[in-house]
Amino acid sequence: MQIRILAALLRKEILLMKRNPIIPKIVIMMPLMVMLVLPLIANLDVKNVNVVIVDNDRSQLSRRIISDISHNGYLKVEAIEDSHSQALKIVEDGKADVLFTIPYDYSKNITSNSGQLDIEANGVNATKGMLGAQYVAQSVVGTLTQWREQENPNIVIPEISVINRYNPTLNFKNYMIPALMVVLLIIICGFLPTLNLVSEKETGTIEAMNVTPVGKLTFVLSKLIPFWVIGLLVITVGILVGGFVYGLWPVGNVLAVYLATILFTLLMSGLGVVIANGSSTMLQSIFVMFAFIIVFQLMGGLFTPIASMPEWAQIITYGVPPRYFIEIMRSVYLKGTSVSELWIQYLALFGYALVLCVLAALTYKKQS
Repeated sequence: MQIRILAALLRKEILLMKRNPIIPKIVIMMPLMVMLVLPLIANLDVKNVNVVIVDNDRSQLSRRIISDISHNGYLKVEAIEDSHSQALKIVEDGKADVLFTIPYDYSKNITSNSGQLDIEANGVNATKGMLGAQYVAQSVVGTLTQWREQENPNIVIPEISVINRYNPTLNFKNYMIPALMVVLLIIICGFLPTLNLVSEKETGTIEAMNVTPVGKLTFVLSKLIPFWVIGLLVITVGILVGGFVYGLWPVGNVLAVYLATILFTLLMSGLGVVIANGSSTMLQSIFVMFAFIIVFQLMGGLFTPIASMPEWAQIITYGVPPRYFIEIMRSVYLKGTSVSELWIQYLALFGYALVLCVLAALTYKKQS
């Protein structure tokens, strides 16, 4: 009997979604727009690094080093100063990200390995400064290698080894695409169930349901199951767009992605119903859900590494469910990690999903 009732309620939910002028557009257009556009505009690749140079050597070699830096596509020579203090003032003013010093008589001492090149990064913008310093170092090594081949075989080349594991090109899209899938699931599978249930409260249609013999669990499942299916559809669109448009496919088993998606969709839809059960108006539910989404995005490791947060904040992130889903997505996508290696994250998602779905059923109050 309950299965037949659930099937009837699901048909009702599908008809309501089809008749709603907004939900079908959100489900179809939002994943496409987010996955196609955001990786292009929300890009943290470091370019246009401003470099201030102190050339104490003033030789043919130093001029060639400076010329190669200025022609590097990622670097821009902001100024060439006579002293370190003048160059440091430019860095302090925020006009330069990297300070590069060529010492006195560097071209004469280069064969004896007594010359030293100093590269200083502006720590205010740590990402740009540190990566910019690496770009400068790589440019200098390239110049010295060419100089040795053409002019002096006795030049000592400094050994700089930079290994970028899991993302060799440091392409920020490879980090953004899994994160954007998480954002889509948070919004679609969290917001939409909340708005769907609260809208029935505001229109009064839920009152007719409250006087029927439909059980609470059956009613809640009828609200959640459509969004579970939508969650799988959204992640499928994200995988296909990421693969065909940006060339990023999961290195690991795609079933591991779908398993995590199912658990996270259960979790977010359960949270949405819990919020809807405690809200009397749509505006109230939007504000509450928006507060959760802000916390999830800021403390879940979407755009800010958890390891960069203070220790007290890192402890709090263990209570932020998206943290575990993000770790799974990036590990499976970029490193090919298996489910057995991520069992703690999967278990945490399962626990949160179970608790929230039970709360969704318990907090729904039928009126007789």
